[in-house]
Amino acid sequence: MIGLLIAIILFNYLAFKKNKILTGNQTVQIWTFTIAFQVLFDIFIEFKFHGYWYFDKGIDWEGILPHVFLVPPANMIFLNWYPFKSKVINKLIYLALFTIGILIYEAIALLPAPWGYFHYGWWKLWHAAILDPILLLILLGYYKWICKLELKACSSPK
Repeated sequence: MIGLLIAIILFNYLAFKKNKILTGNQTVQIWTFTIAFQVLFDIFIEFKFHGYWYFDKGIDWEGILPHVFLVPPANMIFLNWYPFKSKVINKLIYLALFTIGILIYEAIALLPAPWGYFHYGWWKLWHAAILDPILLLILLGYYKWICKLELKACSSPK
């Protein structure tokens, strides 16, 4: 639990204090999307198939913390520092480095309590290594879509 609380404070600090591009509306959109998408994914992988779990198998109050206060700010950090105007190679390097960072954090979260809070069933780190870039690309696509919706809303006559 100690590791989780430190991560929540650090990730939220970085997400909000170092934010340079996300508007308030985009922050709410990303936060809500992240929670909904993660819960939808976890219904199957965590609860149905017991691939991994937070704290204990099954639904528990502590498991709400990473869903609501850890993953959304991590996604904000990813988007805030994403090199939108760079070459494709720089975008791929950023995606790879961010994925490595997530994997390192996940390995730390697997440490025994009080530092760790995450547990594997059949899920392994290599599953995350394959899936994390895909999930980040989905997040990136969602962000670009909400940016287009914002532009459309601002430019349409009332």
